[in-house]
Amino acid sequence: MFRPRRALLYIPGDDWHKLEKGAGLDVDCVCMDLEDGVALNRKEAARATIVQALQSLPFGRAERLVRIQPLASGAAEADLRAVLPAHPDGIVLPKADADGLRRVSGWMDEEEAAQGWPAGSLALIAIAETAQTMIHLQALCSATPRLQAVIFGGEDLAADVGAVRTAEMHELAFARSWLVLHTAAYGLQALDVVYTNFRDPDGLRSEARRARELGYAGKQVIHPAQVPVVQEAFLPDEAEVAWARRVVEGFAQAQAEGRGAFAVDGRMVDMPVVRRAQAILARL
Repeated sequence: MFRPRRALLYIPGDDWHKLEKGAGLDVDCVCMDLEDGVALNRKEAARATIVQALQSLPFGRAERLVRIQPLASGAAEADLRAVLPAHPDGIVLPKADADGLRRVSGWMDEEEAAQGWPAGSLALIAIAETAQTMIHLQALCSATPRLQAVIFGGEDLAADVGAVRTAEMHELAFARSWLVLHTAAYGLQALDVVYTNFRDPDGLRSEARRARELGYAGKQVIHPAQVPVVQEAFLPDEAEVAWARRVVEGFAQAQAEGRGAFAVDGRMVDMPVVRRAQAILARL
């Protein structure tokens, strides 16, 4: 089982004040950014600041990720050479494809061996955000055992295909489901698109709950105020937990008595329902 990633918070890698604040948040993942959140003339400063943050800030339970620049930028290897020795928990690769993931994983292999770290201990997360990536998701999801999650880059995908963004996300509905179907098939986590209006918690909550209904494990966030809203949306409520416990307990009793199917709340329960109940409890 991978660690929970209900909320993945992006923080510009060159902003020490925001990194200090992010380290003190009760968030699942802090993703220090070297890509879109940093101006071109601030990339070197961002690398140095991220290294300093990894080496000195107490991030608590948060997973410490670094989003490097895309391979096509020509700067990805330099990003990795700078930040990997400071031992982040994982790397996020934007504009990912299968070949790119294998290249990045190879560089991570080298660093683990050089540092004496356990092989495969550094996580790799891909961002799927182009039409080409979306139609080759099978190759991406099976590219490397190091891959743990795939992020749905809906904003970039919409731009790539020329879609008109809507609040209802109709234009992304197929791709959003297509991605989570592939991650489920390969035992990976799916992380949902950013909700850009950080002053609209109700809209964020609705979109996050819909993502959970689709099968997403979590969601990207761009502002600290979004963190508790998203984390709550991806946790089962009391009624769901109570139902799941009744199902699991009923299943254990039925097995002890040599029965296959059994009833909970007046409805017959079989193995798919038991697995759904177990998955709910696993989110706690």
